[in-house]
Amino acid sequence: QVQLFESGGGSVQPGGSLRLSCAFSGGTFTDYAMGWFRQAPGREREFVAAISRGSKVRNYANSVKGRFSIARDNTKNTLYLQMPSLLPDDTAVYYCAADYTVTGTAYSDDVRYDYWGQGTQVTVSS
Repeated sequence: QVQLFESGGGSVQPGGSLRLSCAFSGGTFTDYAMGWFRQAPGREREFVAAISRGSKVRNYANSVKGRFSIARDNTKNTLYLQMPSLLPDDTAVYYCAADYTVTGTAYSDDVRYDYWGQGTQVTVSS
């Protein structure tokens, strides 16, 4: 059974940085494209970033493109999200997700993802 566990969230001031990690277990990591999503209070879950199985394709939401970086280490079964220059609007619970696929795609549609982590809180405030 695939399980995902996020870590690295916390509280920072605007302009601060965090790196989120997502540990994957219970399956073959390289069978899955991986993504990050976030949900702020009172809002729907939204796409943040996704990465293909071999890291050749990386997609970002417009709100984070040029700021956040998604990466994966297939030797460690771990997904990362580097989050520099954080803004108050980045405040949300961040979820990692796994999309079983035989292709090299990295989709933004959350309905495609098969497994989800429990979420980690990111708070950006003064």
